[in-house]
Amino acid sequence: MQRAYINALYELIKQDKNVISCLSDSGTDYDELIAREFPDQCINFGISENNKVAAASGLAACGKIPFVYTTNAFLAYRSYEFIRDDICLQNRNVKLVGMGCGLSWSTLGSTHHTTEDIAALKVLPNLTIFSPASPLELEKVVKKSYEIKGPTYIRMGMSNEKEIYENDYIFETGKNIVIKDGKSATIFFTGSIISELLETQEMLLKDGIDLRIINIHTIKPLDVENIKQECTIQNKIFSLEEHSVIGGIGSSIADVIATYGINAKLVKIGINDKFAEGYGTYSEIKKMNSLDAQSIYETIKENLRK
Repeated sequence: MQRAYINALYELIKQDKNVISCLSDSGTDYDELIAREFPDQCINFGISENNKVAAASGLAACGKIPFVYTTNAFLAYRSYEFIRDDICLQNRNVKLVGMGCGLSWSTLGSTHHTTEDIAALKVLPNLTIFSPASPLELEKVVKKSYEIKGPTYIRMGMSNEKEIYENDYIFETGKNIVIKDGKSATIFFTGSIISELLETQEMLLKDGIDLRIINIHTIKPLDVENIKQECTIQNKIFSLEEHSVIGGIGSSIADVIATYGINAKLVKIGINDKFAEGYGTYSEIKKMNSLDAQSIYETIKENLRK
């Protein structure tokens, strides 16, 4: 994901001198290459995320297009007031990019996990929120974010995510994508958890259960029409996210079901009103928190049996 982000940003910086890369000592070798080639378009603010977000608002006020890139937890939580007051309230053209969403920072524990950011940020007016599932989708999200005249927030993984798209496709903001077709039940997901979900799907197929898998890559604006349609056609609905079940995409889907009086049963799979448990590799942490393929399989199987 990180390489995909840098590649997409590099192309934007090359074509538009107003695009600015804003870092917090969180760069990679690829960032250093950009800085050497375009030194006037790269600013390293050091470990001062709040100052960086505030400065980005000022840069945007001067016609620049800052991409503010740092550890997701520090951006979403530490800088929340600055995102609210300096970026969203002013409707500044700032692009916020959170590196390592969900449980990606596995060995560093709950202080570095980002499992409440969707809930915290989706209430902010003027903010478009993206949650790409693969490197190709992230590149498309970065380009789309650049085209949007206003604040955007991109939550991205950092664990060598595999590509899920075999071919290129047209990306549309706020338009869900069907990843796999199926008739037994529908599951909505967002972000890098797709790697576990695809394994789960193969396991369920052996039991004669075919899941319809739908990618919510845009958290806000939400594709309400697609959710209405899917929940009307299929009343067995699941949501899956590397995020709290409170305030995440599951809550957004529940809002649609309640608002439009749809007769559908929703099961939300995610972090259940607690801080994520344990330390270890990314795979180990997902397993500890019942977000590995086997645990997702057991949850879906049990609920379909009911």
